[in-house]
Amino acid sequence: MAPGSEIDPQEAKEKILGYCLRKGALAAGVADIDVIERIAPEGHRPSDLWPRARSIIALGVGGQTQGAWSIPARAMSYFGSTETRAYTIAYGCAFFIENTYGRRAIYCPPDMDPEAGPRTPFQSLKLHAEIAGIGARSLAGDILLHPEFGYMYFASVFTELELPPDRPMEDNPCPTPSCVDLFRRSGQTPCMKFCPVQCLSGDIDEDGRQSEMRYDMAACAEMTQQYETLPDLFEAAIGSGDEGEREDLLFGPDNKMLWYKMSVGSGGLLAQCFECMRVCPIATQAPMADPIRRRNARAADSR
Repeated sequence: MAPGSEIDPQEAKEKILGYCLRKGALAAGVADIDVIERIAPEGHRPSDLWPRARSIIALGVGGQTQGAWSIPARAMSYFGSTETRAYTIAYGCAFFIENTYGRRAIYCPPDMDPEAGPRTPFQSLKLHAEIAGIGARSLAGDILLHPEFGYMYFASVFTELELPPDRPMEDNPCPTPSCVDLFRRSGQTPCMKFCPVQCLSGDIDEDGRQSEMRYDMAACAEMTQQYETLPDLFEAAIGSGDEGEREDLLFGPDNKMLWYKMSVGSGGLLAQCFECMRVCPIATQAPMADPIRRRNARAADSR
């Protein structure tokens, strides 16, 4: 686009979202930044990170392959996440905006805020995606689900461009009828029942919709987000006066896995858990939830 030429917001939005989809995103949308500003806590609003932001592009990529859901949890913890693919697309999108429209853009960092602690991110990518209409909150710890694509990983881009926003989903796919039926009989949905640490609970109203979702983040994090594992390990080893105990702490078979994961750059450095999503009908059985289902859909369309 020539410098100084008029930018059509709707046309720009279509081109930007089209870029994301061409690069591998399954869904993309624009979140209403004013809504995000009202909902996000102080210090984690878009304006706190980048006051120039006028629009937020949210995108989602596919979760696991169909085969991944069938392997043991101990193996899945190494490679279950596809989030880096979402970040790559978002990073490229920021460059696409600046190269195409000459307006500033940033790849929104998905990382933890060093001033707020190891479990508080700079921005809620989940909130961005929800307001952009590419995911709805589930009973599984607020994990976002899409009725067509199931379980996705999300990324965000901030830009100075003022783009027309999308709206959140009107209908939440969670819970499914089968989940409601199990809840009526047992008091638990599949995600609640199969959570290894029982960190999920909630309630479903008479119409089969979520009325309350409870998530014990501390219990979940103790198993899946063990950021303190390495510091605790070093502290115990340094403080041990017994040579054998110190050697066991540093070189024992369990802790050797930490060094292995670090050396190979494993995405699941310390631990990951996908058991709530493994039994989620939306995550695993949505029409386009995995590459095999998407392949079959393309084949059907080409007939």
